[in-house]
Amino acid sequence: MLGLYENFPLTIHLSETFTFTLARRKLQRKIVQALQEVNRQTFSFEEVGTPTVPNCTVIFEFGIADAEGFSFLTEEEAQRLQERLDVEPMKIMDWFCGIRYYKNAKKKKAPLRFDYYMLRLDFPEKDTMTSSVFHERGPRYITPEDIIALIECRVNLSSKRKILKRNKQT
Repeated sequence: MLGLYENFPLTIHLSETFTFTLARRKLQRKIVQALQEVNRQTFSFEEVGTPTVPNCTVIFEFGIADAEGFSFLTEEEAQRLQERLDVEPMKIMDWFCGIRYYKNAKKKKAPLRFDYYMLRLDFPEKDTMTSSVFHERGPRYITPEDIIALIECRVNLSSKRKILKRNKQT
């Protein structure tokens, strides 16, 4: 089933709850668009997190779940998702996030270890989204908090008004 990973881990390293001001379908379209724009784009470490590796670049690779695996979020896959959203909004959107790191040294990029995350966006109510992040492996240079903040920022940048609002932890 598109959007749902059947073996999503029970162990969660970060969970955040958001309220949103759009219809669920429109928000999900904006999430797909935001992640597609971020895919394979090169960022300086300072743009996406608190640098733990000096002079380093970061590249995100997102993929959407499809039952037992994940498909890289290509233009075709994004179109398939949009067509699915035309039918009805999803209750759950599971994502894979691979993060590549490169140390920049003297005109040469040296690859560092990668991080692998799984992200679940759950829409339990009309205007609520819960994000759950699982760190599968890697050095964890980019934290689960950084990934959620990146998505929140990118979705909110796509509109004149704030779409996602993080709920305060109690």
